[in-house]
Amino acid sequence: MTLLELYQEFHPEVTFNLEESLKKFNDHLQSFKEILNVENIEYNDPFVESSVPREPTPAPQVIPISQDSLDRNWLLNQCEEHMVNSGMLLEPEQLCTDVFSILRKPASEDIESALVDLLGYSNLDFIGKLVAHRSTIIDNIMRDAPAEKEIVQEKHPRVNRPIYGTQVTVQTEAEKLANKQARKEMKKQKKLTSGETENATSASILGFGGERLREIRAQQLADNASAPKVSNNRPKVETPVYPNVYQSGDGNSHLSMFGTQYVLPTGTERIDEKDFEEVQIPVSTPAPVRTSEKRITIDMFEEWIQPTFKGYTGLNRVQSIVYPIAFQTNENMLVCAPTGAGKTDVAMLTVLRAISQNRQNGVIDLDNFKIIYVAPMKALAAEVVRKFSGRLAHMGIKVRELTGDMQMTKAEIVETQMIVTTPEKWDVVTRKSVGDTELVQKVQLLIIDEVHLLHEDRGAVIESIVARTLRLVESSQSMIRIVGLSATLPNYVDVASFLGVNLYKGLFYFDSGFRPIPLEQNFIGIKSKSGSPMYRSKLNEITYSKVSELVRDGHQVMVFVHSRKDTVQSAKALLEEARNFGEESLFSGQTHEQYGIALKDIQKSRNRELKELFPFGLGIHHAGMLRSDRTMTERMFEKGVLKVLFCTATLAWGVNLPAYAVVIKGTQLYNAEKGAFVDLSILDVLQIFGRAGRQHPIESSFGKNLENNLNAEISLGTITNIEEAIRWLSYTYYFVRMRKNPFQYGIDWKELEADPTLVGRRRDMISITARKLHKAQMIVFDDRTGYLTSKDLGRIASNFYINYDTIDGINSVMRPQMTEADVFAMLSKSTEFQNINVRQEEIVELKKLEQNCECKVKGGTDTSYGKTNILLQAYISKSRIDDFALISDSGYVAQNSSRILRALFEIALSRNWGPVASVIHSLCLSVERRLWSFQHPLTQFDLPAEILYKVDQIPNTISIEEMRDMSENELGELIRHVRMGSLLKKCVNQFPLLQLSASIAPITKTVLRVTLEITPDFQWFDRMHGNMEPFYIWVEESENAEILYTETFLLHKRQIKETQKLGFTIPIPKSNSTADGLPSQIFIRALSDRWLGAETILPVSFKHLILPDQHRATHTDLLPLDPLPISALHDSLLEAICEQRFQFFNPVQTQVFHTLYNTRHNVLLGAPTGSGKTVAAELALWSAFRDYPNSKVVYIAPLKALVRERVEDWGRRLAPAMGKKLVELTGDTTPDIITIEKSDIIITTPEKWDGVSRSWKKRKYVSQVSCVIIDEIHLLGGDRGPILEVIVSRMNYISAFTKNKIRIVGLSTALANATDLADWLGIGNVGLFNFRHSVRPVPLEIYIEGYPGKHYCPRMISMNKPTYAAIVTHSPTQPVIVFVSSRRQTRLTAQDLISLCSNDENPKRFLNMHEEEMEFICSQIKDQALKITLPFGIGLHHAGIVDKDRRVVEELFCNGKIQVLIATSTLAWGVNFPAHLVVVKGTEFYDAKIKGYKDFPITDVLQMMGRAGRPQFDDSGVAVILVHDVKKDFYKKFLHEPFPVESSLHECLHEHLNAEIASGTIKSKQDAMDYMTWTYLYRRVAMNPTFYGCEDGTEEKVGLYLSQLIEKTLFELNDSFCVSVEEDNVKATPFGAIASYYYLRHSTIKTMKQRLARGYANTGNPELGEYEHGHFSKLMRILCDAAEYDDLPLRHNEDLVNKELEPKLPIPVREKRDSPFDDASQPPYKYDDPHVKAFLLLQAHLSRFTNFSCADYITDTISVLDQSIRITQAMIDVAKFNGYYKLMLGLVNLLQCIKQAIWPTENMFGIGTKPIEFKNKDREELLKMLSGVKNAKEILKIIPKLPFIEVELNVIDGKQKHGRWYLESGKEYTLSVTIKNGRIGETIYSKFPKPQTQSYFIILSDRDAVVGFTRVSHTTSRIKFKCPLNYGEHDFGVDVMNDGYYGLDLFTNLRLVVVE
Repeated sequence: MTLLELYQEFHPEVTFNLEESLKKFNDHLQSFKEILNVENIEYNDPFVESSVPREPTPAPQVIPISQDSLDRNWLLNQCEEHMVNSGMLLEPEQLCTDVFSILRKPASEDIESALVDLLGYSNLDFIGKLVAHRSTIIDNIMRDAPAEKEIVQEKHPRVNRPIYGTQVTVQTEAEKLANKQARKEMKKQKKLTSGETENATSASILGFGGERLREIRAQQLADNASAPKVSNNRPKVETPVYPNVYQSGDGNSHLSMFGTQYVLPTGTERIDEKDFEEVQIPVSTPAPVRTSEKRITIDMFEEWIQPTFKGYTGLNRVQSIVYPIAFQTNENMLVCAPTGAGKTDVAMLTVLRAISQNRQNGVIDLDNFKIIYVAPMKALAAEVVRKFSGRLAHMGIKVRELTGDMQMTKAEIVETQMIVTTPEKWDVVTRKSVGDTELVQKVQLLIIDEVHLLHEDRGAVIESIVARTLRLVESSQSMIRIVGLSATLPNYVDVASFLGVNLYKGLFYFDSGFRPIPLEQNFIGIKSKSGSPMYRSKLNEITYSKVSELVRDGHQVMVFVHSRKDTVQSAKALLEEARNFGEESLFSGQTHEQYGIALKDIQKSRNRELKELFPFGLGIHHAGMLRSDRTMTERMFEKGVLKVLFCTATLAWGVNLPAYAVVIKGTQLYNAEKGAFVDLSILDVLQIFGRAGRQHPIESSFGKNLENNLNAEISLGTITNIEEAIRWLSYTYYFVRMRKNPFQYGIDWKELEADPTLVGRRRDMISITARKLHKAQMIVFDDRTGYLTSKDLGRIASNFYINYDTIDGINSVMRPQMTEADVFAMLSKSTEFQNINVRQEEIVELKKLEQNCECKVKGGTDTSYGKTNILLQAYISKSRIDDFALISDSGYVAQNSSRILRALFEIALSRNWGPVASVIHSLCLSVERRLWSFQHPLTQFDLPAEILYKVDQIPNTISIEEMRDMSENELGELIRHVRMGSLLKKCVNQFPLLQLSASIAPITKTVLRVTLEITPDFQWFDRMHGNMEPFYIWVEESENAEILYTETFLLHKRQIKETQKLGFTIPIPKSNSTADGLPSQIFIRALSDRWLGAETILPVSFKHLILPDQHRATHTDLLPLDPLPISALHDSLLEAICEQRFQFFNPVQTQVFHTLYNTRHNVLLGAPTGSGKTVAAELALWSAFRDYPNSKVVYIAPLKALVRERVEDWGRRLAPAMGKKLVELTGDTTPDIITIEKSDIIITTPEKWDGVSRSWKKRKYVSQVSCVIIDEIHLLGGDRGPILEVIVSRMNYISAFTKNKIRIVGLSTALANATDLADWLGIGNVGLFNFRHSVRPVPLEIYIEGYPGKHYCPRMISMNKPTYAAIVTHSPTQPVIVFVSSRRQTRLTAQDLISLCSNDENPKRFLNMHEEEMEFICSQIKDQALKITLPFGIGLHHAGIVDKDRRVVEELFCNGKIQVLIATSTLAWGVNFPAHLVVVKGTEFYDAKIKGYKDFPITDVLQMMGRAGRPQFDDSGVAVILVHDVKKDFYKKFLHEPFPVESSLHECLHEHLNAEIASGTIKSKQDAMDYMTWTYLYRRVAMNPTFYGCEDGTEEKVGLYLSQLIEKTLFELNDSFCVSVEEDNVKATPFGAIASYYYLRHSTIKTMKQRLARGYANTGNPELGEYEHGHFSKLMRILCDAAEYDDLPLRHNEDLVNKELEPKLPIPVREKRDSPFDDASQPPYKYDDPHVKAFLLLQAHLSRFTNFSCADYITDTISVLDQSIRITQAMIDVAKFNGYYKLMLGLVNLLQCIKQAIWPTENMFGIGTKPIEFKNKDREELLKMLSGVKNAKEILKIIPKLPFIEVELNVIDGKQKHGRWYLESGKEYTLSVTIKNGRIGETIYSKFPKPQTQSYFIILSDRDAVVGFTRVSHTTSRIKFKCPLNYGEHDFGVDVMNDGYYGLDLFTNLRLVVVE
C-alpha cells in the first residue's frame, strides 16, 4: 500500500462529489464506520481529455422487462454492455460473477451500496433493475444452474478486527472504473472458508469454470499493477528487462494474494485508539548491491571539476551508478529515485558534462551554451540557484533564477550560463517566436525536476516544453540533452519514452531501498469531523504528544501546516498544551551555547510572533515573512537553537534544512486557483516525508489544454498545417498514454487495432480544435488545404498565456469604447478566475470591500466574477483584507489580472481602438503600481508615508510641468512640509516625460509621412529608471480616435540627452465634417509603459496641409504593336550585335524604339524591372554615336556592382564590335586623364561623375558628352538622389552654356509623378513613357505577409519558416533568391533553411549536382559559411565574400547547380540573375545614424521584386514580401501602385552649392537662385509644398522658400570656412576648394580647420605618459572624425564588438585630450559611434590585426581605408595652406603608414632595420643585414625595386656659389626639383587593399613654415616661392616624400643668402 493510499485513507473530511440526480443514493451509503471504506467517489468522463465533443446522453426510457428473460444470459449481456459504456478493464464473466455474488447476499446487507461501489454511478439504471428484480434474477439463475453440482452456502461471522495482510487503496479516477470490484473482493475474502469462496460458488452457479475465472482475474490484476492493457485480445508479450532498473524484491508495490489491492509492507503495525487510529510503517529494506556497481570517488574527476564537490569524498550509490551515463555521455536520461537519494548531484553531473564540452585548453567558452533547470516551484528554484551558483562559482559559471518573481534583463541572460526556471516561465519563453530566441538556440541541457508532475494540471506545460524541445532538436539538428528527475514511477518506461530516453542506457529506476537514510512513517487518522472544534482540539493534542515525545528523545522536529497564520496558531497551541502539562521549558533552547547570540539577533527582528516564541524554542517559517527573518530562522534551526519549527510546505521545496522528524498537521489547504480548500498535494506530501513514488501509472492532462497548446505552436510557427500538428502530438506524453491506456482517453481497443498510431484520432482532435481556434479568430484554418496560420489574437493569447475560453469571451464583450468599470467586468469573467468561489463567511467582508471600490461592481458579492472584481479593486486601493483565504484569492487575482490586462491592451492596439486601449493601459499600470489613475503621479516615488499622503492631496489641476516651475520652497509649502521641498523637486524632475515635435509631409493624396522628434524631458535616476524606459507612441485621428499607427519606443539611458527621430507613414484620415474632407488635426500620444500619468499628447494640425497636385494622367498605355524586328536598326553591325540574343524587340522596346533611336529628344522611360530597359539604353547609345561619332556617352549607374555588370556586358558585346573604347570610372577604378580623354563610353557612378564634372571648364572631355544615360533615375528620391539631381542640372547648364545639345535619357521603374520628372528633364509631348507595374513581359504574383514583434532579430527568425514554406509552395524546383538586410542574416537564414530541409527528411533538396563535385568545389572556397551552405544547395552573396568565391556562387546559381541564393539588397541592383521566386525577408536594415532599424527605400524593394521572372529565363515569377505587420498596409499600397519621387536636395544642398561656387558657376546669391531653378527640387516644391515645409505652391512662396534655403546654406558654409559672403556676392575660400576637389562634406573641412594646429610632435616620451609616436594618433583621430564616416555600417550589438576589440589595439578609444589637436568641447566617445569604429579599424589595419570576432569587420576596414586616402590628402592641403610644416610631414607619414599598414615606430618589413639603410648595399651586405630574418628572401626581392631617390635642386634665375643660393630680397623664384631613381607606377609591397599609384610630395620649408608645396607623379617639378625680405643667410629645406613608402623620405638642405 502506498503513502498516497494511506494519506487519502485517513480523510474523514473527504466529501462525495455527486451529481444532483444521485442524491437519493446518499441515504444508502455507509456512514464511514470503517476507515477502510473511505474513498473519494468521483466520476470523470473517460473522454474528458479529448477534443471530440460527445453527444448528450439521452434520457433513459422505461422498457417493460419480461420476468423470464432475467436469467444468466441477460445478466451477462448487461455486464458486457456496461463494460463497453464505462470503459472498465474487466472480462464480462468476471463482472457477472461479482454482481451475482452481491445479489446473493442476505437481504439485511446493504446491496445497493455494494453495487454502486462495484459499478459506479455511470449506469444507475442497471443498478436499479438489479435491485428491483433481485429475487427474480437469483431464482431464474438458480433454476438454470448445472444439476450435477451441489452448491452449499454457509454463513460466516463478520470479522471486525484489523487484518494486516490486506488493505484498501485509493486509486486515480482513471483506475476506479477498472478496479471497483477489487475493493469488494477484500471484504469477501474475509469470509473465505478453507475450501470455498463466494465467487467460486457464484461462478459455479453461473456455469463459469473456476480456473478460467482465476486466469482472467490474475491476468487482469497483473496488468493493472503496472499499466492498463490496450487490448484483452492481444497476445502476452514478455516484459523486457532494462539494465538500470533497480528494485529490491518486488519493490514498493505489495499486492494482496489475489492481486486485487496493494497491501502494506511486512511489519506494519496498526493501532486503534478511541480518538484516532495509527498505522506505523517500518523502514524499507536496503537494496542489494550488484557486482557491477563501483563507487566513484572525487579524485577520479579532473582537477578543474573537484572543487565542485568540496567536502565530498565520493558520490553516493545512486550517483555512482548513473555516473557513466550522466557524465560520460550525452544520452537523454530519466532518473527515478526516492527523495534524498541525491538527484541534485545527478543533475550536477549532467551540468558538468555540458560545461566540459564547452571547455578547450582549460578555458570555458561562457558565451556558447545555456543550461536550463526547470523546477516545479519558485521556492525550489531559489534553492537550486543557491546550491548551484555556490558550487559552480569557481568556474565563472553564473546561475540565475527566471520565474514570475525574478525577471532577467537581456544583458543578464547573455552573461548567465545556467537558468533555473519554472515550467510555465520556460513555456512562455520558448513559445514566443520573437522573444528570447537567442537564449533558446544556445540551450544544450534541459533538466526537468519532479517530472512526475505530468499527471497534474501543470503536466501539460511540461509536455509542451518537452515536445517543443524534441522538435527543435530534430528541426535544427542541434544537441539539447533532456534529463528528467522524478520520484519512483510505476510506468517509468512511458515517461522515459516521452523524454526521448534510450531505455537500455538512459533509464534509471531506484526503489525506496536506495534511500540513504531509512524512513519510518506513521499515519494517524483522527476520528472527528474535519474542521470541528473537537477535531482541532484532538489534532493539537496528538501533535503535542508526538512532538514532545521526539523532543524528549533529543530530536528536532519540523511541523508542517498549510497556511501562514497556522504556523503561529499551531505554535501557540503547542505552547498552550505544554503549559497544561507543566512542560513549558521542554522545547527551550536556553541551554544551547549560542542561545545568547541568537537572542540578540532575534531582538532585531520586527516580527512580534517570532520574538514571542523564540524563548520557548519554537520558530515559524513561511513566505509572508521578511527574507531576513526567514534566513535567521533557518540558521537558528540548523544550529539547534530552535527545537521545533512550524512551517508551510514551501520550506519542503525551498530550503534543505536537517530534521530528525517531520509532522504534517492536517492535510487541507486553501487553493486560490480552485477557490476552495483542497487536499494537500501528494507532491507536497512526498516531498515533506521524503518518500518517493506513486504506485499507480501517471496519466496525461495535455488534452484538457489542447486548444491553448496548439495555438501556442501555431503562433510560434512550428506548426503550419494539420500534418505537422499530427506529428507534433506524437511527441507528447499524451500520445504515449493514449496508446498504452486507450480507454482512459475514450478510445476502444477496436479503434486502436484498426489505427495503431492513432493518426485518425489525432487528425480529428486537431481538426476540431483548429475549428474552435478559427471561430475564436485566433488562427486562420483552411479546412480544404489544412493550412494553419496565426492571427494577432492567437499570438497575443500565446504570448500572454491567455486561455482559449477567455479569448472567446473577450470577442463577445470587448468594444471600441469601454469605461474602467466595463473593463473590470470583462476581466473578471475570464476563465482564469472561474474557480474563485464565494463562501458564506466571506460575504460580510466582501461587502465592506465593495463599498470602497472606485468602479461599480457588476455581479456584486454573490458571484465569482463580482468577487474577482472587488478583490482586484481592493488590491489596487491597498485595502486591508483580514480573511486569509481572501488574501490568497486577492494575490491570485492580482497576479493574473496584470497579465490579462496586458493582453487586452495588445488586442485593443491590434484592433486600432484608441479609447479602450488608453483605458486598459491605465488599468495595467494601476494593477502593477497599485495606484489609481486619478491619484497624483508623484505617489509612484518611494517617499515617506506621510509625504505620500500629502502628495496625494495635491489637486490634479496642478500638473507635473507646473510643479517643475515651482521652487523647492513652493513645493514644500504645497505639501505643508518645507524641508521635503528639495526631495519633491528631485521627484518632479525625475518623472519621465517626453517633449514631442512633429512635421508632416504628404507623399500622395492618401499617404502622409510623419517625422517625429522625441526629446527626453526628465533627469535620469538609475534606481527609478533602470537602463531603459519604454513608451508607446501612437497616432489617433481626432474624430473617431481610431489608431492610425503605433510603435514601441525604448529610451535608453545613453539617449537621455539626445533627440530621437522616428519616421513613419500613416493613411490620411477622412472627415465628413469639413469641406476638404480632411480632419482638423490628428493626435500623437506618447505614453510611458511603466509610469501612470506620464503621457504627452501632441496635436498636429491639418490646417496648412496641402495635398500634392497630380493634374495629369501619368501612365502610358502599352499599344498593341507588332514586335519590331532588329532590321529596323538599319545597321548591319548593330543587327549582328542584337541577333546574338533576340530577333525582335519586346513590346516596350518596340513602342519606345522610334523616340530613342530616331530622335534626339530627352527620354524618361518608366517600366517595371525586367522590361528590357538595358536595350533601350543601347538604342540611345547607338543613336548618339550615329549622330555624333566623335562624342562621348556617359552611362551612370547607382552602384559599383551595376557599373561592373555593365562594363563586363558592354565591354564584351558592344565596344569591340563597334570599335569604341570603354572606361570604368568608380571609387575602385580611377584611370588617368589621358585614358578618359581617349575613351568613347564612360560608365560611372553618380558620385564619381559629380566629382569629375564639377571642374567641367577645365576638363574638356566633359563638354564632349552628347548623351547621358541615367539608370534607376527614380533613386532621385533616395539618399544619393541629390547627386543625380545635381548631375542632370549641371549637364543641362553645360548644354545651355556651350550651346551643344546633351541628351538626357532616364531609366526608371513606374512613377506616380512622372510628368514632373519629365518637365525637369525638358521632355515635352514626346519622350515620356511611364508604363504601369502590370506591364511586365513576365507576369508577377505578389504576396505580402506581416509578422509581429517589437525586436528585429527575433522577427527575422520568425520569418525563416515562412521563407522555406514559400520556396516549397511557389518554387520547389526552380531558382530562388532570398533577399536579407545584412551579411549576418544571410548566414542565419541559410542555417535555418538547412534545418528545415533536414526536418522534412530531404536535406539536399536544393542541390542539383553530385555531392562529390560539390565537395571539390567547397575545398576551393575560402568563406567558412559558404563551405557549410553550398553542399546543401544554398549560396550566399554579399560584399564581404571575396571575388573568387562570389563568382563561384554566381556560376553555380546561374547554371542551376544550386537552387537557393541568399543575398543582401545590393544584389538586386548588381548582377542580373535568373529566379522564379524572390523572397524579401524583412524590409529593414540597421542604420548607425539613428542607432536603430530603418526601412529600405521602396525603390529597393521594387528592384528586389524585379529579380523574379526575368524574361530571358522564366515564363512567370513570384515575389513574397515578408514585412513587419504594422507596415503591411503601406507595402500593399506602394508595391501595387507607382511611387512618387520627391527631391531630397534641400537636405544636403551644402556640398553641391559649395562645388558650384568653387567652380565659378555661382558668384552671387542671384546666381544661386538661378541655379536652383534648374533643379528638380524647384518643380517639386511647387507641386507638393507641404512636403518641403513651404507655405503653399505659389511662385512667390516657392521663391521665398528657396531664398531662405540658400541663405541658410550659405551661412553654414561660411561657418565651415568654405565660402565667404559679402552682401550678395559669394566666393570660395581655399578650404571650400579643397572640399570640392576631394569631394568632402563641409563639416569635415570645418573639423580640419579647427583641429589641425601647430605644435605637431612626431615622437613622445613614454615615461611621461606620452606615446612613442607623439601626436600621430591625434591625426588618426581627426581623420576618423570626418563626417564621411557617419555612414560607416554599425550593426546591431557592434558596440559590444568594438568594446571587445579595443584592448587588443594600442590606442584606447577615450584617450587623454591634452594636445592642440583635441576638441575639448566634444562629448566622450561612445562605442556605438561609427567614428569610434573607424578609429579602431584603422588601428587594426596599422597593427595588421585581422582576427576579428565579426567577419564583417574585414570588409568594413576596406570601406574605412577607401575614404582615408582622400581625407588625408585633404588634411595635407589644409596644413599646407596654413603653413604647418611639421604637421604636413606628420600627415604624409600618416598616408604612408596607411598604405603600408604600419605604425610610425615600425618599418615596412617588420624588422628593426630602417629601409633607408638598405640604400646602396650589395647583396652580400644585405644578406648580412637580414641574417635571422624570417622573410629575408622576400625582402631581398623587394629592395631593388624600392625608390632610393636622389634629388637635384636648382633655383631658376638664382646664383649658386659654394653650396649657397644668392637671391634678391622679396623677389619670386622658381625651384626646380629633379628626382633621380624615382619609380613611378604601382606601389609594391603595399598592404593597402586596392592598387595604389606612387606619387611624390615635395615640400619647401624654412624648417618651421611651409614655403612651397607640390605633389607630382613624375620626376621633375617646379615650385614657386618668394625670397625672404630679411637679408642674410636662411636655411631652407626640401622634403621629397614618396606617398607609398614610409622610411624612404629624403630631406635636402637649401641654404639661401638674401641680398639686395
